[in-house]
Amino acid sequence: MKIAILGATSEIAKDLILSFSAQDKQELVLFARRPKEVIRWLSTVNLPNKYAVYGFESFHHVSDLGAIINFVGVGNPAQAAAMGASIFDVTLKYDTIALNYLDKYPSCRYIFLSSGAAYGTSFNEPVTEATQATAPINNFQPQDWYGVAKLYAECRHRSLPYLSIIDIRVFNYFSSTQNMDARFLITDIVRAIRDKATLKTSSEIIVRDYISSEDFYQLISRILNSSIKNDVVDCYSNAPIDKPALLNFMQENFGLQYELVPQNIAINTGNVRSHYFSLNRRARQFGYAPIRTSLENLEREFNLIFKLSPTLLGTGITIVK
Repeated sequence: MKIAILGATSEIAKDLILSFSAQDKQELVLFARRPKEVIRWLSTVNLPNKYAVYGFESFHHVSDLGAIINFVGVGNPAQAAAMGASIFDVTLKYDTIALNYLDKYPSCRYIFLSSGAAYGTSFNEPVTEATQATAPINNFQPQDWYGVAKLYAECRHRSLPYLSIIDIRVFNYFSSTQNMDARFLITDIVRAIRDKATLKTSSEIIVRDYISSEDFYQLISRILNSSIKNDVVDCYSNAPIDKPALLNFMQENFGLQYELVPQNIAINTGNVRSHYFSLNRRARQFGYAPIRTSLENLEREFNLIFKLSPTLLGTGITIVK
């Protein structure tokens, strides 16, 4: 299958490209706003000249695509805040590029990277298939733009049931290849271990569900091979993990030093979402079955980051079910 990757500079897109390259079954065509950056990256991962790389201005020349996967967007809260309301224009622009192609070639499958933020809820509890999306329509704040832009794109896609469009809501994705300067709890933990510093974090309970590049590749592959036409799925691992268990595991296995401090002096990593994960198992209809739990995914990636041998998960840590 010939697959166009839109937004090939995205970190999650790069992981998917590496997963595809290991299988060597698909023909990828990579598009980016900074194509030279993609070309340089391909050389660093020993894939020079493996895939064609273009700027978006060349997209209208491409043909015979079996699928389009759209990664264009932002990868962390700081970038989203910096973009502000322009995220609407960016999301619409590159979504329209893909939709125009599907109008011309309706047999092409389109996979759009959405976000758990599209639910717009406070995430005081995990979302389910019955969860309703919410939006503060009378009091929008800059931090709402990203989620609303994704929700708007999903609405547009559901209004085109005759086109093959699958939206994937990503909640928490972690890979050893990603930018460790991003402001997330998990990257703060990496930097604290790396720098032998003490992580100062609040004692509030949060729960996260981290998927891996392997599970993401599996989900993409299942969708590409499915006959289901127009739908949306949430990402999930075999089990999420709460913050106390995460901190304890990282302390015992990777030497993390941490201090619990009041919320008002803890490092702010963005909006606090206590249960930012999904119990929606709709992806099963595509045959998706995650390989590992969140903790197992994190252990594997931390071993890669710190170049350690795999360890056994026999610490008595409680994984949230």
